[in-house]
Amino acid sequence: MLKTIIMAAGEGTRMKSKTSKVLHKLLNQEIIKYVVDASKLDDSQTIIIGGKNKDKLIELFPDETIIEQKIGDAYPYGTGYAASLAIDKIADEDQVLVLNGDIPLITKASLKEFVENHKESSSSASVLSTRVQNPKSYGRIIRDDDGNFIGIVEDRDLDINQLVIDEINTGIYIFKGEDLKQALAKLDTNNDQNELYLTDCIKILYNDGKRVMAFAASDADEFYGINNKKELAEAKKILQKRVNENHMLNGVIIENPEIAIIDPQAKIGMDTVISGPVKILGKSEIGENCIIEGSSRIEDSILKDNVKIDNSVIEKSFVDEGSDVGPYAHLRPKANLGKNVHIGNFVEVKNATIGDGTKAGHLAYIGDSDLGSKINIGCGVIFVNYDGKFKHRSIVKDNAFIGSNSNIIAPVIIEEEAYIAAGSTITDDVEQGALSIERAEQKNIPGYVEKKRKRDLEKEKEQKWHLINHNHLFTEEN
Repeated sequence: MLKTIIMAAGEGTRMKSKTSKVLHKLLNQEIIKYVVDASKLDDSQTIIIGGKNKDKLIELFPDETIIEQKIGDAYPYGTGYAASLAIDKIADEDQVLVLNGDIPLITKASLKEFVENHKESSSSASVLSTRVQNPKSYGRIIRDDDGNFIGIVEDRDLDINQLVIDEINTGIYIFKGEDLKQALAKLDTNNDQNELYLTDCIKILYNDGKRVMAFAASDADEFYGINNKKELAEAKKILQKRVNENHMLNGVIIENPEIAIIDPQAKIGMDTVISGPVKILGKSEIGENCIIEGSSRIEDSILKDNVKIDNSVIEKSFVDEGSDVGPYAHLRPKANLGKNVHIGNFVEVKNATIGDGTKAGHLAYIGDSDLGSKINIGCGVIFVNYDGKFKHRSIVKDNAFIGSNSNIIAPVIIEEEAYIAAGSTITDDVEQGALSIERAEQKNIPGYVEKKRKRDLEKEKEQKWHLINHNHLFTEEN
């Protein structure tokens, strides 16, 4: 069986944060989540070595084995010690893959290839390497004249001839379970950091005459480790590019991939157009032939085929085929739009169902309500759902007409083909086919403007008189 040990105990002091390094988010997902997902190979078991972040790791990975690495003068330090904490979980016949929790760009494909190469070589241990343009600060892979792996030399220990080596140690290893146990038992702290180094296990096995190999991966970006927030931002760029390119290769049109942010979990159908600084977050699913444009944000929502979203926010909602939203609309959680629905400028929908063909063109609030099909919602309509303590629902049935600037005070039922006159406040049910009007009687006052003009003139004269008297008194006092 493959046992995967992920090192995640470090606090990451260079992150300058109260949040553990591996729990920082990258495209809306924790760094370590990428590593765990990539390591899920066939017939594998994951063991995470945590530290002070143990409780958070348990919360994030309830189905994985979490082991706490205690820190302090009473405990050893180093990657070798961290790996030894999982020794009771490892059988002699297991293969043990060791990863760091701060390499979110690693892919399942690379790890699978590495594991398969290791097994085929029948090695006791294998190191995953890669070539980089600037290898400074990395341990180098040392090979003999025939290209065979003979060791790892840390950057500070390189001689002048080894400085040109560009093949580096990624910090990813795989061991036979039995050989790892034997090597860990021989580790010591005889180094400048007084730590137990997992790297030394490679040296121990090599010196014991065991077969040790180094396999070079082609994409150095996969092994980009994160130590500070600058590197976090750089990793985001790389991951964003990778995600967007994958969508484009699968038929999505992203007009400007440098500014579009799409979470890795999101699914997008072919021929959908992403235009502008769009954000598609969480587990959103977008169908085919959609148009998402402007500064739209779509989060944990489902959009079916031929949907158009223009400069709008969609949160935990459902939009069926052929519907359009925006510009500047907001679908709050539990908004459920049917087919060919129109939600226009500055319309907000929350916890509401809207049937096929219903239209709300502008400046409306539709909350806690169930609307049928082919309903017209006029400008300025408000579904009043909150009485100060409880929320209530309203029902509007098919083919109803809600005139502009109407207030629908829940709970009410507006039956099919009913008409609500503009400017009405509806507090009672409206029967099918009825016209409901609730307005104050209009009153026209003849000659009002002339009377107002005379009143204003008298008031103006009065103010001037008071000002003159005030100035006169002020002069006498001085």
